[in-house]
Amino acid sequence: MAERLVILGAGGHGRAVIELLRDLGGPEPVGLVDAAPGAGAMLGLPILGTEAALPGLLAAGVRLACIAIGDNAARAAAAARLTELGFVLPALLHPSVIRAGSAVVGAGAVVLPRVVLGACVRVALLAIVNTGAILEHDVVLGEAAHCGPGAVLAGGVRVGARALIGAGAACKPYACIGEGAVVGTGAAVTRDVAPGAVVGGVPARVL
Repeated sequence: MAERLVILGAGGHGRAVIELLRDLGGPEPVGLVDAAPGAGAMLGLPILGTEAALPGLLAAGVRLACIAIGDNAARAAAAARLTELGFVLPALLHPSVIRAGSAVVGAGAVVLPRVVLGACVRVALLAIVNTGAILEHDVVLGEAAHCGPGAVLAGGVRVGARALIGAGAACKPYACIGEGAVVGTGAAVTRDVAPGAVVGGVPARVL
């Protein structure tokens, strides 16, 4: 019998996680919890209430959880709460992912369809690699960072914890994106980005 998993977050990323789990064929999602739960279900899965439902789920043998929250800081904070309760946060990779044998994906990370993870890539815990992104050789994607759909990180790029790389952005080889920085949609990063900076444009400049 497949292990059972609860999803924390009943928004758009929660829907993506449901589809990923179905394509994987497990773990079996039992439902979702959310800070502001609506009535009913999402893609056929019940919305079980707020995080107050989690201890009961754990007691019932649901030991796995996925944090389906797009906001990086909120995802990291939620993961701390769930691990303290005793949940395990598995890495989830869609079966269409192209992953080099030397690529490493940390606990709680979510890697969505058609992603490419090149040689010696390191995806840290709780990171999101969104649909169609390419992480070339030796890229490091930091803890609870998010690489958006279709983004391209050339070889050796370093992305700090909780940074966001927007959809369709591109980063030159060995660029460093600082902790908590934001790279806007479609930006072309040709130089390092300071921690906490927000950049956009072609070439990317501080906004």
